[in-house]
Amino acid sequence: MARHKAGSGTAGSATETQQSTEILDRLTKLHPKLIDLSLGRVKTLLERLGNPETALPPVVHVAGTNGKGSVIAYLRAALEAGGRDVHVHVTPHLVRFNERIRLAGELIPEDDLIALLRECEDANGGEPITFFEITTAAALLAFARTPADILLLETGLGGRLDATNVVKRPALTVITPISIDHQQFLGDTLAEIAGEKAGILKPGVVCVLARQEPEAAEIIRARADGMGVALYEQDRDWTVAADGEGLVYEGPRGSKRLPRPNLVGVHQIGNAGVAVAALDRLRDFPVDQAGLAKGLTEAQWPARLQHLAQGGLAGLLRPDLELWLDGGHNEAAAAAIAAWLETEEERPLHLILGMLKTKEASPFLANLKPHVTSLRTVAIPDEEASQSAEELAAQAESLGITARPVSNVAMALGEITSDEAGAGRVLIAGSLYLAGWVLGENG
Repeated sequence: MARHKAGSGTAGSATETQQSTEILDRLTKLHPKLIDLSLGRVKTLLERLGNPETALPPVVHVAGTNGKGSVIAYLRAALEAGGRDVHVHVTPHLVRFNERIRLAGELIPEDDLIALLRECEDANGGEPITFFEITTAAALLAFARTPADILLLETGLGGRLDATNVVKRPALTVITPISIDHQQFLGDTLAEIAGEKAGILKPGVVCVLARQEPEAAEIIRARADGMGVALYEQDRDWTVAADGEGLVYEGPRGSKRLPRPNLVGVHQIGNAGVAVAALDRLRDFPVDQAGLAKGLTEAQWPARLQHLAQGGLAGLLRPDLELWLDGGHNEAAAAAIAAWLETEEERPLHLILGMLKTKEASPFLANLKPHVTSLRTVAIPDEEASQSAEELAAQAESLGITARPVSNVAMALGEITSDEAGAGRVLIAGSLYLAGWVLGENG
């Protein structure tokens, strides 16, 4: 596979995009369950593919519940500012599958993606395997074949049995804040979920640990002690705090004064700190002060408190109504949105909510209830696992929040621009699947 440098073309033709979509659709049917956590199937496939996971550049393996993508966005921007070629694996994608695989700075081109998917499909021979497992194998194959300096590897779900956990000795592991999510797969308690996330720890490999709830921190510390893992832990080994228009990071090697991160929300101070801490421990990949500043101020991570100032959907609103988008879907994500709202000029908030059946709306809405002026609920377009607008509205009403189910996002925006007087904010939230549809529709 050819090396792809920044600035090279990555867009595929309509025919190529259709071909990759057809292959991806076939791969979703190889296993009766969308999620079935196991390493056996992906290890078998990787062996047939020549074990590409053993031929990767140095890996930073990132797990956690919230903030993984933001931390990776800061790391990527800073490392690239320092002149490094960076592979990136993130999940899920928002609009196109190619977003999951970035090769040395560029999204994987369609023709390369098609070839990799076909190779993995042929090697798998029709045997049961989940969509995430076989597409992770394709990503690892791409990363092994394309030269780069470093790979930023995000887990899909959990850690211990996540398909990305086939990497035996990463250069560094990172665990971002853990909260209750994906209980049906990871456990009902924070301790159980933390135990699964801590499955990425490897003997002798440093782990950068973000601030955790005490129950989660206790589990991770015990696991690290038992495995000989050195934790580089927030509030013990390093700190980060807002300071005027910037932030201050304090670590063993001194203090760093840096600009505020480009990504919106007070929670991004913590995410930025985790990224700086990770770079602090990546001694083979030094980034100077200017590179760190560039990483924080130029990072891009769509659908995380993203202001949609223009586009097809944004154009449905009056000029005095701002359109915001966030893919957060759990209680901690809603708390982060609420914390952001408390730092902003007070304005009416008109919420448009769509969520999957696997998520609970009540904990999410409880955090936002003090801020919500009006609520409209929608089903996520083209998503069988979506809750109906009526189901979401009923959960909101049970919390004492008046909710109106509507048939689609465009109708909700039209009602808000017609019915709600005065300047305000419109926030579409509740699911990355909804966020991806919004970004595609907005253009």
